[in-house]
Amino acid sequence: MDDDVMRPDTHHDPTPGLIPVPHGPATGDEALQLPFGHTPDPDHEKAIFGYLTQPDDIYTKDGTYWADLPLRERIAFVNKVQNEEAKQELKAIGRMMKKDPLSPVSWYFRNAVLPGAGLGLEGYVLFSIGNIEPLFKATWPQCWGHNATECSSNWIAAVTYLEVIGIMVGQLVVGVIGDWIGRRWGLIQDAAIMFVGLLMLTASWGFGVGGEYPITATSSMENSVASGKLSTRNDRLHRGRKVTTAFLMQGWGQLINQALLIILLLIFHAGSGSPPYGLATVQWTFRLSFAIPAVGTLWLVYYRTYKMPHASRQLIAAKKKTNVTGYDFDSLAMTTRHFGGRLLATAGCWFCNDVFFYGNKLFQAQFIAVISGGSSSVLTGWIWNLYNVIISLVGYYLASLLMDNRFYGRKMMQQVGFLMCFIMFVVPAFKLEYYTSPAGIKSFQAMYFLSSFFNQFGPNSVTFLVAGEVFPTPIRASAHGFSACCGKAGALLASVLYNYIDTQTKFYVVPWFGLAGMILTWLFLPDTTGLDLKEQERRWSYIRAGKPEDYHGIAIHPMHLSLWERLRGVGKHYNPELDHKQKIEDMREEWAGKERMRREKEVNGQNSMGDDLEVDDFNDQVHHYFRNTTDQGMFVNDGSAGPSTHSRSRNNSEPPFASGANSKEVTQEKIRPDSPSTTQTPSSTRPVSEKEQ
Repeated sequence: MDDDVMRPDTHHDPTPGLIPVPHGPATGDEALQLPFGHTPDPDHEKAIFGYLTQPDDIYTKDGTYWADLPLRERIAFVNKVQNEEAKQELKAIGRMMKKDPLSPVSWYFRNAVLPGAGLGLEGYVLFSIGNIEPLFKATWPQCWGHNATECSSNWIAAVTYLEVIGIMVGQLVVGVIGDWIGRRWGLIQDAAIMFVGLLMLTASWGFGVGGEYPITATSSMENSVASGKLSTRNDRLHRGRKVTTAFLMQGWGQLINQALLIILLLIFHAGSGSPPYGLATVQWTFRLSFAIPAVGTLWLVYYRTYKMPHASRQLIAAKKKTNVTGYDFDSLAMTTRHFGGRLLATAGCWFCNDVFFYGNKLFQAQFIAVISGGSSSVLTGWIWNLYNVIISLVGYYLASLLMDNRFYGRKMMQQVGFLMCFIMFVVPAFKLEYYTSPAGIKSFQAMYFLSSFFNQFGPNSVTFLVAGEVFPTPIRASAHGFSACCGKAGALLASVLYNYIDTQTKFYVVPWFGLAGMILTWLFLPDTTGLDLKEQERRWSYIRAGKPEDYHGIAIHPMHLSLWERLRGVGKHYNPELDHKQKIEDMREEWAGKERMRREKEVNGQNSMGDDLEVDDFNDQVHHYFRNTTDQGMFVNDGSAGPSTHSRSRNNSEPPFASGANSKEVTQEKIRPDSPSTTQTPSSTRPVSEKEQ
């Protein structure tokens, strides 16, 4: 179709703080409408619905899904799509810089820094204990030293334990709140609790955080695709990058924490980092390191309260479909039944990863002592850690760039990351004496830094994304929170073990969690790279209606299923031809449901303009087509369980509707009020009224 007949949606100002489309913030210019004015006809079905049912970034011109192509054709197709997208992005950046050389910087701040600000603050606080501990040991050896005389070593270790337990509680509770009360409230209360915690840390220490994980992941993921008219092409091609770009603010939080501690120590210790350290120096250093981010957290509370009013939009829409007003326990039960393998993958892999990640971070001083040759200067260890965090940041950014690559993507990235972490720890495990000697210290440094790089360019980034991505909207935050909580159980295991075993034993124990994580990923984790979240929600609507076997779309394509799901036969119902018919009928029900609700509002004298129901992906041709081919009986609430027509046509593999003048006749015959079929047909967005239930 020629570009000169395409017309953009109405332009509007962007909403800051939400994960953006890749070429800039959502302004209404991202989705294009097909031409209007042509008389719809069933023969034009493919032309009318092609942009919805077979978008050109995942389907060839003849309607073949990219994953169904032979390998050589698949490589050519994917490379063509990704190269064209990269050219468009580079051109967009060039236009921005031509207009304003600093505009890419301001764009990044609005659309990456702001959405990930909570994770940046959490990353700052989360790793502060591990960073400050060497300073405490140097200042109060009677409590924090190896030969403490005044404090119990178990009591000191409890500071770390309580932090990890606080993280676990926060992730579970905030995950449930995010699905129960809403994403927006979860974001607000989490920022408020962090602010109170930072005030407490300024006066004392020992406060755990963690709620940012599930609530930021789910809100970021949903806000990137939930703006109605926004083309889901951006979701398919860039969802992983958008979410990971917010997540990597955690790395910036670590960097800023370590850099600020170095600066504060130099300020209060007369420009020197060498011991001994005065009590006043230590008090000012660690207390100011918590007071400064408290100001930013207070601003975050304000921002989330007054500037993010629509954070819960997609969750509200999902609950409307099933008439759920509180916590969706039915969806939780169905998720454990249908997606139990995925829950094992997300929770189990996060557990294995956090034995590496948090064990490394919470006790990094012990590792860096080996790398730095046992220097007594706290500043020396902090500088080495700064190098480590910078290398980790490189891993974060590379992960965000390749997360959506269909030939690498989530699953491969996680497997390679786990494998490399395993290798980087198992090699020195059996020759630690050599690698900690002057002859092998450089090799040990390289392996330690590579393990940090591949941890970010692998499981640490992927677990954050997929723990929400592979589950349905109603329980997404809960599943993410549960997975993250299990991950922190791995951190708790590491914190307990590391306090009671020596360095050699740590290297004997830790590598095998990398190997276990790789095996869990290979067996239980599906690869959702390039898969539209809306298609996953469509599959969920069939599961929610009790008819998972009636779904035939790409969400159950073998490419997007785990090995465990394929062995269980989940993908045996995949049928592209039948699915194409289903999509059109699902859209018809969606359209009819919205039309019915609009008419009901008009009858009741209500104004439906601006309502969420008005927002959809249908252009004028689709509306015109449905208006001319849909029986008026679909708009009447007669107490039945919903139109049974399409349910039967799907089950019997019949055409969803007849062509020409007989289409009305067939529809009218099948939706008689006395029809024996009362099967609920799943619909992508049609709400179910109490009367219908």
